[in-house]
Amino acid sequence: MQRRTLISAAAAGAATLASPILRAQNQNLPTGPIKIIVGFPPGGGTDALARVIGQKLQLMWGNPVVIENKAGAAGVIAADFVSKQAPDGNTLLMAHINSHALAPALNAAGSGVKLGYDANRDFSPISMVGITPNLLVCNTNQPAKTVQDLVALCKSKPGQISFASAGGGSAQHFALEMFKLQAKVFALHIPYRGSGPALVDLIGGQVNYCFETMTSAIPHVKGGKAIAIAQTRLKRAKSLPNVPTMAESGFPGFEATVWYGLVGPGKMPQAMAQRMNDDVNKVLAMPDVQEKMELYGAEDGGGSIQKFADFIKAEQQKWTLVAKAANVKADS
Repeated sequence: MQRRTLISAAAAGAATLASPILRAQNQNLPTGPIKIIVGFPPGGGTDALARVIGQKLQLMWGNPVVIENKAGAAGVIAADFVSKQAPDGNTLLMAHINSHALAPALNAAGSGVKLGYDANRDFSPISMVGITPNLLVCNTNQPAKTVQDLVALCKSKPGQISFASAGGGSAQHFALEMFKLQAKVFALHIPYRGSGPALVDLIGGQVNYCFETMTSAIPHVKGGKAIAIAQTRLKRAKSLPNVPTMAESGFPGFEATVWYGLVGPGKMPQAMAQRMNDDVNKVLAMPDVQEKMELYGAEDGGGSIQKFADFIKAEQQKWTLVAKAANVKADS
Protein backbone atom coordinates (compact mmCIF):
# COMPACT_ATOMS: atom_id res chain seq x y z
CA MET A 1 0.00 0.00 0.00
CA GLN A 2 2.83 2.33 0.92
CA ARG A 3 4.56 1.61 -2.41
CA ARG A 4 1.38 2.49 -4.35
CA THR A 5 1.04 5.72 -2.41
CA LEU A 6 4.63 6.66 -3.24
CA ILE A 7 4.09 5.90 -6.96
CA SER A 8 0.89 7.95 -7.02
CA ALA A 9 2.61 10.82 -5.27
CA ALA A 10 5.55 10.66 -7.69
CA ALA A 11 3.20 10.66 -10.70
CA ALA A 12 1.27 13.62 -9.31
CA GLY A 13 4.52 15.45 -8.69
CA ALA A 14 5.70 14.78 -12.26
CA ALA A 15 2.39 16.05 -13.64
CA THR A 16 2.68 19.17 -11.49
CA LEU A 17 6.19 19.79 -12.78
CA ALA A 18 5.15 19.11 -16.38
CA SER A 19 2.17 21.43 -16.23
CA PRO A 20 4.19 24.69 -16.30
CA ILE A 21 6.33 23.25 -19.09
CA LEU A 22 3.24 22.46 -21.19
CA ARG A 23 1.81 25.90 -20.45
CA ALA A 24 5.09 27.50 -21.51
CA GLN A 25 5.16 25.46 -24.71
CA ASN A 26 1.61 26.52 -25.55
CA GLN A 27 2.01 30.13 -24.52
CA ASN A 28 0.36 32.55 -26.94
CA LEU A 29 -1.56 29.74 -28.65
CA PRO A 30 -5.35 29.28 -28.75
CA THR A 31 -7.03 26.84 -26.41
CA GLY A 32 -9.14 24.14 -27.97
CA PRO A 33 -9.33 22.91 -31.60
CA ILE A 34 -8.18 25.21 -34.40
CA LYS A 35 -9.92 25.40 -37.77
CA ILE A 36 -8.21 26.47 -40.99
CA ILE A 37 -10.93 27.56 -43.39
CA VAL A 38 -10.31 26.93 -47.12
CA GLY A 39 -12.39 28.79 -49.70
CA PHE A 40 -12.22 26.04 -52.32
CA PRO A 41 -13.33 22.40 -52.58
CA PRO A 42 -11.16 19.54 -51.27
CA GLY A 43 -8.41 18.37 -53.62
CA GLY A 44 -7.35 21.75 -55.02
CA GLY A 45 -4.04 23.52 -54.44
CA THR A 46 -5.31 25.72 -51.59
CA ASP A 47 -6.79 22.72 -49.79
CA ALA A 48 -3.69 20.59 -50.30
CA LEU A 49 -1.31 23.21 -48.91
CA ALA A 50 -3.60 23.89 -45.93
CA ARG A 51 -3.54 20.18 -45.07
CA VAL A 52 0.25 19.96 -45.32
CA ILE A 53 0.65 22.92 -42.94
CA GLY A 54 -2.24 21.89 -40.67
CA GLN A 55 -0.93 18.37 -40.05
CA LYS A 56 2.47 19.67 -38.93
CA LEU A 57 1.02 22.42 -36.74
CA GLN A 58 -1.24 19.87 -35.03
CA LEU A 59 1.79 17.80 -34.02
CA MET A 60 3.72 20.90 -32.98
CA TRP A 61 0.90 22.42 -30.92
CA GLY A 62 -0.56 19.23 -29.49
CA ASN A 63 -3.98 20.52 -30.43
CA PRO A 64 -6.40 19.40 -33.19
CA VAL A 65 -6.04 21.45 -36.40
CA VAL A 66 -9.01 20.80 -38.67
CA ILE A 67 -9.35 21.85 -42.33
CA GLU A 68 -12.86 23.08 -43.16
CA ASN A 69 -13.90 23.80 -46.76
CA LYS A 70 -16.28 26.70 -47.41
CA ALA A 71 -16.16 26.89 -51.21
CA GLY A 72 -17.77 29.61 -53.27
CA ALA A 73 -17.15 32.98 -54.94
CA ALA A 74 -13.46 32.16 -55.55
CA GLY A 75 -12.64 32.15 -51.85
CA VAL A 76 -14.60 35.28 -50.91
CA ILE A 77 -17.28 33.40 -48.92
CA ALA A 78 -14.63 31.78 -46.70
CA ALA A 79 -12.80 35.07 -46.22
CA ASP A 80 -16.02 36.84 -45.28
CA PHE A 81 -16.78 34.11 -42.73
CA VAL A 82 -13.35 34.30 -41.06
CA SER A 83 -13.38 38.11 -40.98
CA LYS A 84 -16.38 37.93 -38.64
CA GLN A 85 -14.96 35.37 -36.19
CA ALA A 86 -13.54 36.11 -32.74
CA PRO A 87 -9.84 37.03 -32.85
CA ASP A 88 -8.90 34.19 -30.50
CA GLY A 89 -6.88 32.18 -33.03
CA ASN A 90 -9.32 29.27 -33.13
CA THR A 91 -10.43 30.14 -36.69
CA LEU A 92 -7.82 30.88 -39.36
CA LEU A 93 -8.03 31.27 -43.13
CA MET A 94 -5.84 29.95 -45.90
CA ALA A 95 -5.95 33.25 -47.76
CA HIS A 96 -5.61 33.28 -51.54
CA ILE A 97 -4.83 35.89 -54.16
CA ASN A 98 -8.54 35.92 -55.07
CA SER A 99 -9.83 36.76 -51.59
CA HIS A 100 -7.08 39.19 -50.59
CA ALA A 101 -5.93 40.91 -53.80
CA LEU A 102 -8.17 40.35 -56.82
CA ALA A 103 -11.60 40.73 -55.18
CA PRO A 104 -10.40 43.89 -53.36
CA ALA A 105 -8.97 45.17 -56.66
CA LEU A 106 -12.31 44.66 -58.41
CA ASN A 107 -14.04 46.35 -55.50
CA ALA A 108 -11.66 49.33 -55.64
CA ALA A 109 -12.03 49.57 -59.43
CA GLY A 110 -15.81 49.86 -59.16
CA SER A 111 -16.40 46.63 -61.06
CA GLY A 112 -19.62 45.78 -59.27
CA VAL A 113 -17.97 43.56 -56.65
CA LYS A 114 -19.10 44.39 -53.13
CA LEU A 115 -17.17 42.80 -50.29
CA GLY A 116 -18.42 42.31 -46.75
CA TYR A 117 -14.88 42.69 -45.42
CA ASP A 118 -11.83 44.91 -45.71
CA ALA A 119 -8.91 42.69 -46.72
CA ASN A 120 -6.47 44.70 -44.61
CA ARG A 121 -8.48 45.90 -41.60
CA ASP A 122 -10.45 42.69 -40.95
CA PHE A 123 -7.55 40.21 -41.00
CA SER A 124 -4.32 39.60 -39.12
CA PRO A 125 -1.55 38.38 -41.44
CA ILE A 126 0.40 35.42 -40.09
CA SER A 127 2.64 33.98 -42.82
CA MET A 128 3.06 33.54 -46.52
CA VAL A 129 2.73 29.84 -47.34
CA GLY A 130 3.73 29.77 -51.00
CA ILE A 131 3.73 31.48 -54.39
CA THR A 132 3.18 29.64 -57.67
CA PRO A 133 3.35 30.86 -61.26
CA ASN A 134 0.60 30.68 -63.81
CA LEU A 135 1.56 28.95 -67.03
CA LEU A 136 0.75 30.24 -70.49
CA VAL A 137 -0.31 27.04 -72.24
CA CYS A 138 -1.79 25.94 -75.56
CA ASN A 139 -2.92 22.72 -77.16
CA THR A 140 -0.56 20.87 -79.45
CA ASN A 141 -2.25 22.09 -82.65
CA GLN A 142 -1.58 25.81 -82.18
CA PRO A 143 0.83 27.45 -84.64
CA ALA A 144 2.40 29.91 -82.15
CA LYS A 145 4.42 28.15 -79.46
CA THR A 146 6.54 31.07 -78.24
CA VAL A 147 5.40 34.30 -76.64
CA GLN A 148 6.72 36.43 -79.49
CA ASP A 149 4.97 34.28 -82.11
CA LEU A 150 1.76 34.46 -80.06
CA VAL A 151 1.93 38.27 -79.94
CA ALA A 152 2.42 38.36 -83.71
CA LEU A 153 -0.50 35.96 -84.20
CA CYS A 154 -2.83 38.06 -82.01
CA LYS A 155 -1.84 41.20 -83.91
CA SER A 156 -2.44 39.55 -87.28
CA LYS A 157 -5.87 38.27 -86.18
CA PRO A 158 -7.27 40.79 -83.70
CA GLY A 159 -10.12 39.38 -81.62
CA GLN A 160 -9.90 35.94 -83.25
CA ILE A 161 -7.41 34.19 -80.94
CA SER A 162 -9.25 32.83 -77.92
CA PHE A 163 -8.03 32.53 -74.33
CA ALA A 164 -9.86 30.47 -71.73
CA SER A 165 -9.91 31.42 -68.06
CA ALA A 166 -11.30 29.93 -64.86
CA GLY A 167 -13.82 32.77 -64.74
CA GLY A 168 -14.17 36.52 -65.01
CA GLY A 169 -12.08 38.18 -62.32
CA SER A 170 -10.00 35.03 -61.64
CA ALA A 171 -6.22 35.04 -61.35
CA GLN A 172 -6.04 33.50 -64.82
CA HIS A 173 -8.23 36.26 -66.26
CA PHE A 174 -6.10 38.97 -64.64
CA ALA A 175 -2.93 37.37 -66.09
CA LEU A 176 -4.52 37.49 -69.56
CA GLU A 177 -5.50 41.15 -69.16
CA MET A 178 -1.97 42.05 -68.05
CA PHE A 179 -0.65 40.29 -71.16
CA LYS A 180 -3.09 42.12 -73.44
CA LEU A 181 -2.16 45.48 -71.92
CA GLN A 182 1.59 44.94 -72.16
CA ALA A 183 1.53 43.30 -75.60
CA LYS A 184 -1.04 45.82 -76.90
CA VAL A 185 -3.15 43.07 -78.48
CA PHE A 186 -6.86 42.34 -78.68
CA ALA A 187 -7.73 38.72 -77.88
CA LEU A 188 -10.99 36.94 -77.14
CA HIS A 189 -11.57 36.05 -73.48
CA ILE A 190 -13.70 32.94 -72.86
CA PRO A 191 -14.55 32.57 -69.15
CA TYR A 192 -15.34 29.13 -67.74
CA ARG A 193 -16.58 28.00 -64.34
CA GLY A 194 -13.26 26.75 -63.08
CA SER A 195 -9.92 25.47 -64.35
CA GLY A 196 -11.16 21.94 -65.12
CA PRO A 197 -13.61 22.79 -67.92
CA ALA A 198 -11.29 25.48 -69.29
CA LEU A 199 -8.47 22.97 -69.71
CA VAL A 200 -10.79 20.34 -71.18
CA ASP A 201 -11.79 22.76 -73.94
CA LEU A 202 -8.22 23.95 -74.43
CA ILE A 203 -7.00 20.39 -74.99
CA GLY A 204 -10.03 19.66 -77.18
CA GLY A 205 -9.27 22.65 -79.40
CA GLN A 206 -12.38 24.69 -78.61
CA VAL A 207 -10.10 27.48 -77.35
CA ASN A 208 -6.54 28.29 -78.37
CA TYR A 209 -4.60 29.41 -75.31
CA CYS A 210 -4.93 30.14 -71.61
CA PHE A 211 -3.07 31.28 -68.55
CA GLU A 212 -3.61 28.59 -65.95
CA THR A 213 -2.34 27.79 -62.48
CA MET A 214 0.71 25.57 -62.41
CA THR A 215 -1.11 23.13 -60.10
CA SER A 216 -3.91 22.61 -62.62
CA ALA A 217 -1.89 22.78 -65.85
CA ILE A 218 1.21 20.74 -65.06
CA PRO A 219 -0.42 17.26 -65.30
CA HIS A 220 -1.58 18.07 -68.85
CA VAL A 221 1.82 19.48 -69.80
CA LYS A 222 3.63 16.41 -68.44
CA GLY A 223 1.07 14.18 -70.18
CA GLY A 224 1.86 15.80 -73.54
CA LYS A 225 -1.66 17.17 -74.08
CA ALA A 226 -0.71 20.81 -73.52
CA ILE A 227 2.41 22.86 -74.21
CA ALA A 228 3.83 25.29 -71.65
CA ILE A 229 4.96 28.42 -73.50
CA ALA A 230 5.94 30.57 -70.54
CA GLN A 231 5.56 30.97 -66.79
CA THR A 232 4.52 34.12 -65.01
CA ARG A 233 6.94 34.60 -62.10
CA LEU A 234 10.07 36.68 -62.51
CA LYS A 235 12.13 33.55 -61.88
CA ARG A 236 11.64 30.03 -63.18
CA ALA A 237 9.98 27.52 -60.89
CA LYS A 238 12.39 24.85 -59.66
CA SER A 239 10.17 22.12 -61.08
CA LEU A 240 9.98 23.81 -64.52
CA PRO A 241 13.57 24.84 -65.26
CA ASN A 242 13.16 24.62 -69.05
CA VAL A 243 10.10 26.88 -69.40
CA PRO A 244 11.04 30.56 -69.85
CA THR A 245 9.41 33.35 -67.89
CA MET A 246 7.30 36.06 -69.49
CA ALA A 247 10.04 38.50 -68.45
CA GLU A 248 12.61 36.46 -70.39
CA SER A 249 10.22 36.39 -73.36
CA GLY A 250 10.12 40.13 -73.92
CA PHE A 251 7.90 41.35 -71.06
CA PRO A 252 10.16 42.80 -68.34
CA GLY A 253 8.55 42.87 -64.91
CA PHE A 254 5.64 40.63 -65.94
CA GLU A 255 4.54 38.81 -62.80
CA ALA A 256 1.08 37.28 -62.35
CA THR A 257 1.22 34.66 -59.64
CA VAL A 258 -1.14 32.66 -57.47
CA TRP A 259 -0.28 32.79 -53.78
CA TYR A 260 -1.46 31.37 -50.48
CA GLY A 261 -0.98 32.54 -46.90
CA LEU A 262 -2.27 32.01 -43.39
CA VAL A 263 -4.28 34.83 -41.78
CA GLY A 264 -6.54 35.19 -38.78
CA PRO A 265 -9.42 37.54 -37.99
CA GLY A 266 -8.53 41.18 -37.40
CA LYS A 267 -7.26 42.26 -33.97
CA MET A 268 -5.67 38.94 -33.08
CA PRO A 269 -3.18 39.41 -30.25
CA GLN A 270 0.18 40.32 -31.78
CA ALA A 271 2.00 37.80 -29.60
CA MET A 272 -0.26 35.01 -30.87
CA ALA A 273 0.20 35.99 -34.52
CA GLN A 274 3.97 36.11 -33.98
CA ARG A 275 4.03 32.69 -32.29
CA MET A 276 2.06 31.23 -35.21
CA ASN A 277 4.39 32.94 -37.69
CA ASP A 278 7.43 31.43 -35.95
CA ASP A 279 5.90 27.96 -36.06
CA VAL A 280 4.76 28.16 -39.69
CA ASN A 281 8.31 29.18 -40.61
CA LYS A 282 9.60 26.10 -38.79
CA VAL A 283 7.11 23.89 -40.64
CA LEU A 284 8.04 25.35 -44.03
CA ALA A 285 11.72 24.63 -43.35
CA MET A 286 11.07 20.89 -42.85
CA PRO A 287 12.54 18.84 -45.75
CA ASP A 288 9.40 16.72 -46.26
CA VAL A 289 7.24 19.87 -46.36
CA GLN A 290 9.59 21.51 -48.87
CA GLU A 291 9.28 18.39 -51.01
CA LYS A 292 5.48 18.65 -51.02
CA MET A 293 5.57 22.39 -51.70
CA GLU A 294 7.78 21.85 -54.74
CA LEU A 295 5.32 19.23 -55.98
CA TYR A 296 2.67 21.99 -56.14
CA GLY A 297 5.13 24.58 -57.47
CA ALA A 298 4.76 26.62 -54.27
CA GLU A 299 7.94 28.48 -53.39
CA ASP A 300 9.15 31.37 -51.19
CA GLY A 301 6.83 30.74 -48.25
CA GLY A 302 7.68 32.00 -44.79
CA GLY A 303 9.22 35.27 -43.69
CA SER A 304 7.98 37.90 -41.28
CA ILE A 305 4.43 39.06 -40.65
CA GLN A 306 5.31 42.51 -41.98
CA LYS A 307 6.75 41.08 -45.18
CA PHE A 308 3.49 39.21 -45.84
CA ALA A 309 1.36 42.27 -45.01
CA ASP A 310 3.42 44.45 -47.38
CA PHE A 311 3.15 41.81 -50.12
CA ILE A 312 -0.66 41.72 -49.85
CA LYS A 313 -0.91 45.51 -50.13
CA ALA A 314 1.45 45.60 -53.13
CA GLU A 315 -0.63 42.92 -54.88
CA GLN A 316 -3.84 44.87 -54.23
CA GLN A 317 -2.34 48.02 -55.72
CA LYS A 318 -0.96 46.24 -58.79
CA TRP A 319 -4.18 44.43 -59.65
CA THR A 320 -6.35 47.48 -59.00
CA LEU A 321 -4.40 49.28 -61.75
CA VAL A 322 -4.95 46.34 -64.11
CA ALA A 323 -8.66 46.09 -63.23
CA LYS A 324 -9.16 49.77 -64.01
CA ALA A 325 -7.04 49.82 -67.18
CA ALA A 326 -8.61 46.68 -68.64
CA ASN A 327 -12.12 47.23 -67.23
CA VAL A 328 -12.05 43.74 -65.71
CA LYS A 329 -15.44 42.40 -64.64
CA ALA A 330 -16.10 39.46 -62.35
CA ASP A 331 -18.63 36.78 -63.24
CA SER A 332 -22.08 37.63 -61.94
